Amino acid sequence: MSELRFEGSHEYVTTPDLMLAVNAAIRLQRPLLIKGEPGTGKTMLAEQVAASLGLPLLQWHIKSTTKAQQGLYEYDAVSRLRDSQLGDDRVRDIGNYIVKGVLWQAFEADCPTVVLIDEIDKADIEFPNDLLREIDRMEFHVYETRQTIQARHRPIVFITSNNEKELPDAFLRRCFFHYIKFPDRDTMQRIVDVHFPAIRKELLSEALEVFFGLREIPGLKKKPSTSELIDWLKLLVAEDIPPEALHSPDRKAIVPPLHGALLKNEQDMHLFERLVLMARQNR
Repeated sequence: MSELRFEGSHEYVTTPDLMLAVNAAIRLQRPLLIKGEPGTGKTMLAEQVAASLGLPLLQWHIKSTTKAQQGLYEYDAVSRLRDSQLGDDRVRDIGNYIVKGVLWQAFEADCPTVVLIDEIDKADIEFPNDLLREIDRMEFHVYETRQTIQARHRPIVFITSNNEKELPDAFLRRCFFHYIKFPDRDTMQRIVDVHFPAIRKELLSEALEVFFGLREIPGLKKKPSTSELIDWLKLLVAEDIPPEALHSPDRKAIVPPLHGALLKNEQDMHLFERLVLMARQNR
């Protein structure tokens, strides 16, 4: 697997340092822990690496109630009890009630896979530590069937985090880490070009001006992200909004059309509208 190399994707703008991080994790055979603002493409990275390398993608989206055991397998005792009451012969084999998790599927796959453990920081603080042994040794034991599952091929593991809580040091030591910086204007333009290759340059220039201006406003509860910019541009193109509607000819501050795609809570809306009003009064 160490011979595999990610060279980027036409559908995903990859910075050189991010590409280097992906290939370093593959070579070291360690999980790649990706952090960054929501909407910076952490989840999409795993999807694009899998597509680029021609490998199957297995996704495990973590919730606050998710337990590490679910990534290995779950024993469906309730179904077995119900079937026993109905006299079903399936109850003789406990293996019929073992539900394979994402890691089990990856371990028994005939070829290397890409495994995405998405938003690991949503789970309980013990969740990462509970996966340490399995990720290290690439094996686990199924107590109900008394079998040991060993990985045929070591999967390429991507783990994303939105920094909602700190991860244990023991877990961090076993990962290769990369922080996706928020795209600068040039990188953002390349990202937009992937989604809207025919967008008018004047419209894109004004839209980026508004977008980065919004992100610089102090006190915003939620800064608009890349995905929200893409949604906003999609609306601007669909509604055929002219570039001059995003900024007045005399460069006075205005509330841009469809700004509800960028600002997602009432507090930020009011803050922005107050700043626009103050800017007009001071001119």
